[in-house]
Amino acid sequence: MTYETVTFEARDAVGVLTLNRPKLLNAIDTKMVQEINAVLDAVAADDDIRVLVLAGAGRAFCAGFDLKESAGKERKGPVDWRPELERDFNLIMRFWHLRKPTISAVHGYCLAGGCEMALACDITIAAEGTMFGEPELRFGSGMIALLMPWLTGPKQAKELLLTGNDRVPADRALAIGLINKVVAEGEHLDAALAMARQIAVMFPETVALTKMAINRTYEIMGMGAALDMGLDIDVEIESLETPERLKFQDISKREGLKAAIAWRDSRFGESGDGKE
Repeated sequence: MTYETVTFEARDAVGVLTLNRPKLLNAIDTKMVQEINAVLDAVAADDDIRVLVLAGAGRAFCAGFDLKESAGKERKGPVDWRPELERDFNLIMRFWHLRKPTISAVHGYCLAGGCEMALACDITIAAEGTMFGEPELRFGSGMIALLMPWLTGPKQAKELLLTGNDRVPADRALAIGLINKVVAEGEHLDAALAMARQIAVMFPETVALTKMAINRTYEIMGMGAALDMGLDIDVEIESLETPERLKFQDISKREGLKAAIAWRDSRFGESGDGKE
């Protein structure tokens, strides 16, 4: 198939899904949601693909969901917000629930919904210089898939989420358990492919059952219910018309997204570069 916002290729038993909106740092818009889901459907049905690698084109893995597209929509309360947030939540968690192993190969910026998508993959490999973070609280939003507390401790998760820090370097992400490996700049995809090939030579059913057993361990601990609760809270957060959110949206509409991000970052003594 031909896609507009992603590319997909099969490299022997490994499928490579690449986010392909490089001028917008691979921000996830409605079209990309549809196309990622289409690729995942195809991968799930293709017995020849045993492992999926997720990567990003250009200078970043993914800067999150498209704020410009979001700012252009009019929504009134939870009734309008829930379907969209459930759609985004389900997209992120498909990488966790896919029967086949998923590996994210990240570089540049790995932020917000893009960070959550990378964390939802079974394994994450990052290039040196990659910056992680979830800055949603800085502009009055919340986390769609609250995965971070399950991958690191509550102290670390609270610090990173409550400060909205979007400059978390790869070595710290590794130290606190958010990712698996840091490699030299430019080698993240090759490293992910090498690991994928190691997994792909094994009997696929035993690999799938082992992944399922690990996931069920977290389900028994209550991860599924906790993520559902987190989504409910995010619907509530997004429905609030806070001063910060209204100001951010107003600047975005009048002056553009880059100006809105610059205003956001100026409140924290930082300079916005429009990367989200």
